[in-house]
Amino acid sequence: MTTFGAVVRHGRGWLPLIGLAALLDSAVTLALPTVLGRSVDAIASGNDSERWLGLAAGLILLGVVCALVDVLASTTCVAGTTAWLRHRLVRRVLEGGPEGVRRFDTGDLVSRVSGSASDAAQAGPATVTAVAAVIPPVGSLVLLALIDPWLAAAFLAGVLLVIAVLWVFARRTTEISLAYQETQGRIAALLTEALAGIRTIAAAGTAGQEERRVLGLLPELHRQGLLTWHVLARSGAQAAIVGPLVLVAVLAIGGLQLVDGRITAGELFAAAQYAVIGAGLGSLTGLLGELARARAGIRRSAEVLAVNPVAYGILSLPPGPGRLVYDDVSVVVDGVPLLDHVDLNLPGGATVAVVGPSGAGKSVLAALAGRLRDPDSGLVLLDGVPLQAVRRSVLRRAVGCAFERPVLVGRTVSESISGGRIAPVEVLAAARATHAHDYASRLPQGYHTPLPEAPMSGGEAQRLGLARAWHTGRLLVLDDATSSLDTATERQISRTLTEDRHRRTRLIVTHRASTAARADLVVWLDRGRVRAVGPHQRLWQDPSYREIFG
Repeated sequence: MTTFGAVVRHGRGWLPLIGLAALLDSAVTLALPTVLGRSVDAIASGNDSERWLGLAAGLILLGVVCALVDVLASTTCVAGTTAWLRHRLVRRVLEGGPEGVRRFDTGDLVSRVSGSASDAAQAGPATVTAVAAVIPPVGSLVLLALIDPWLAAAFLAGVLLVIAVLWVFARRTTEISLAYQETQGRIAALLTEALAGIRTIAAAGTAGQEERRVLGLLPELHRQGLLTWHVLARSGAQAAIVGPLVLVAVLAIGGLQLVDGRITAGELFAAAQYAVIGAGLGSLTGLLGELARARAGIRRSAEVLAVNPVAYGILSLPPGPGRLVYDDVSVVVDGVPLLDHVDLNLPGGATVAVVGPSGAGKSVLAALAGRLRDPDSGLVLLDGVPLQAVRRSVLRRAVGCAFERPVLVGRTVSESISGGRIAPVEVLAAARATHAHDYASRLPQGYHTPLPEAPMSGGEAQRLGLARAWHTGRLLVLDDATSSLDTATERQISRTLTEDRHRRTRLIVTHRASTAARADLVVWLDRGRVRAVGPHQRLWQDPSYREIFG
């Protein structure tokens, strides 16, 4: 669980140094007025002023060194904590799988990983600095009491007003910072959505409408920003009013005490400096703003880290042909059954087509086979072992998936196929088997062409997606993964699949009658239930089955 304390503790390697620098700086801040006051008295009396002036110069130099150390240590701490938090966020997003992060928009997740993590990382240094910033005012109160109790009383009354101002500021700023970050995330989500459909937007000529839709939240973001500045300005103004009042009160009482001979001119000078330091509590508004943004960033990060990672078992798969069994499997989302008590026993090494109208549950059935989601009840077994009990590395070597809209990752075309897991010779074999070689070999740098420089159609992307899944050892799941291919290429790939020399089980979600006809077995789904299982030729006799293919 990522909490404010956990983020602060992560910076423990740098926080002691930040704290030491802040403490020394506070000590310099408290000592300097007294030393300068003694210098004033020494100059007035003509006795040993050089020693006090030299000490003041040394304190000033020490303060400069402390400030430099604080900046260096704070920057390094924030950078390290940001990297640590981003690693955790990215890992949890990937470990959570498609279902784990479904409730987050892509743009919002990017906003949390980039912006919120950076804000959250400020927690440690800001906390240490804020605690250290309290020392000078408290020390000023004590030292003023040592000079004269009446000076301390006047000072305390003003400081209490400043504290009240800061308390209100801290509460309001935390709420506004969270709302601001959430609005930023919503804008990022809308922009990501628009970028994903940029071709459709261009073709429809709706760029203006999309711009207004994406930027429609800017007034809300503007409002939250204005609220932040209003609160900051109000608090700053209040602190700015209280500060001079504290100084005037201390100087007035100090002047009377000086006239009465109870304090010296140097002590009055020191008292004035301590009054300025105490009134400087108002400068904490900046630090409190950082803490508020850090709390908001931690809260948004914690929501991502609360996603439960997909749990894997410890079992290996026994030798087997890839027999796939659905044992009383149901999947329910928001009270709607996507699969309803499905029982299937699919023979190993067979080509199995899954067909049905839109919304029948075909993609859900495929996702269960690839363990991209788990059933709400029932079991999915591969060669007698529940998929949830299989070790992750074993499962991912045994089961591969290709999709209708594959997302290709990697620096080059070759990496998009290999995923960093197979050798170049296997990349070439997979590309030839899925007819992606013809496309890749025509590129300017062949398989080494950077992905952003490799223009491709939907069908070419699907072929690369198929090639990426081709090295799978036991079960190949294709979720409409050939829908963008031309008829000739689809027929070639279907032949390759049905004549697979590795004799893997192939589960193919399809809308094409030709693909179903070449399969060994067809699973006909309708409204989340298995309506029939059998060869395409037999099912074709049913008019309702023929309607599926138009």
